[in-house]
Amino acid sequence: MTSYGGQPAARSGSRTNGLAIAGLVCGVVGFFFLNVILGPLAIIFGMVATRQSGAKGGRGMAKAAVILGIVDLVVFAILMIVAANNGGFHWYVGS
Repeated sequence: MTSYGGQPAARSGSRTNGLAIAGLVCGVVGFFFLNVILGPLAIIFGMVATRQSGAKGGRGMAKAAVILGIVDLVVFAILMIVAANNGGFHWYVGS
């Protein structure tokens, strides 16, 4: 079935590697939340996607995932150094 413009209504399949997308999402989200967990996942997904990039697209996204995963771990290390020098983090709830 075709749509109004004569193009197919839906395409079947994507040419981008799913691991590259997963690694990129982990890297971006890990920059803000759970960077010690999502950073290594982004690196792993990015490395596996880089190895698979011959058969599937997404080599650029895979490289970006690896870079963002490394940045996530660097941010985590910096936060831990700052916390150690300031006596740790304190959470105040209420008054």
